[in-house]
Amino acid sequence: MTIEWGQEAARRLERLAGLSEPGPGVSRLPFTPQHRAALDLLTGWMGDAGLSVELDDAGTLVGRLDGPVGAGTFYLGSHQDSVREGGAYDGIMGVVLSIVALEKLRCEGVALPFAVEVLAFADEEGVRFPTALIGSRALASSYDPDVLDMADADGITLREAMTGFGLDPARIPELARPRDTALGYLETHIEQGPVLEAAQEALGIVTAICGIERHAIRVTGATGHAGTLPMEGRRDALVGAAALVAEVRRLAMETPGLRGTVGALSIRPNVVNAVPREAVLTAEFRSARDTDRQAAGRAIHDFAAALARHEGLRIDIERTYVQPAQPCDADLSRALRASVVDCGGLGLELPSGATHDASAMADLCPIAMLFVRCRGGVSHSPEEYVNPADLDMAIRAIARLLAILR
Repeated sequence: MTIEWGQEAARRLERLAGLSEPGPGVSRLPFTPQHRAALDLLTGWMGDAGLSVELDDAGTLVGRLDGPVGAGTFYLGSHQDSVREGGAYDGIMGVVLSIVALEKLRCEGVALPFAVEVLAFADEEGVRFPTALIGSRALASSYDPDVLDMADADGITLREAMTGFGLDPARIPELARPRDTALGYLETHIEQGPVLEAAQEALGIVTAICGIERHAIRVTGATGHAGTLPMEGRRDALVGAAALVAEVRRLAMETPGLRGTVGALSIRPNVVNAVPREAVLTAEFRSARDTDRQAAGRAIHDFAAALARHEGLRIDIERTYVQPAQPCDADLSRALRASVVDCGGLGLELPSGATHDASAMADLCPIAMLFVRCRGGVSHSPEEYVNPADLDMAIRAIARLLAILR
């Protein structure tokens, strides 16, 4: 009997999508009943693939296939959580495809010369708590215990949530994996963009996870009556903010590969008949090249200073977050590209503009990422969709990579 692996993966992803809070799409947050139900399904499928299964104290479900005595370990996986009203593929697809690829190899009688661990991380999205990547950071020895005191919208701390889930967060430091036996990590993820679809390619090889920096900006001017205050000499905070928005866009448009976004903007007094006296906004830059990202950050600070002088405004700007770009390992990515080509793809290369657990796992071992085409480039939405034929090709590429690694 021929097993249609892509269809099987699609069926499993559909079942997991039902493990959600009520409402549109998928809302599955960490350390909730929906999380527990997802772990129960994944545990069964991991067992069917011949893996031994345990839930570690960071909330990561670990399915392990032992290798020869003394052999190293290769890691695969992604995250099980979603954003609110998200889709059925982001994150969890990488867990399911890894399990199915190992099941495929088992059915074919392929014995690997190393151990394998499939990892279903608890929290990558950072939706419930203002932190993320705890599971991957725990394995890579970069976990910060201070995050345990962070609370969700209901005032429940991360420590309390984990303890209530049956975990012992005090033991998280014990989860670190030895670097000398960590062979590599592969994360498979939907692209979350339109590049593969435009190229008519099912799979792509990620070259780097883009670096990110964010800036908090406060523009202070002076308010006045919209009908009586002359245009000349106005100190309109929103006019200053609009110029900053346009400059962020200009910098990104003129720098290949740079992404620039103003994602939050508020004004005061925010009434129809008054000149805004204050505008608060954010500016974010992402790029696979840290030099381009850093240059854009410096440029927006310089622009803000010149704008303040020209418009008679006060502009306070501060970089509040930075995450360096993380290049994928050249050798592992080369092997992944060869696997994709063997499965009929071109091996198209592209960067990831989003953060992934792979960026934390890079502190432990070489990393590679496989992108899978998603319809319309849509992600973080109930409309997320991946064709089962593309799922099948990804499964074959993962299995092929594992078979050729030494």
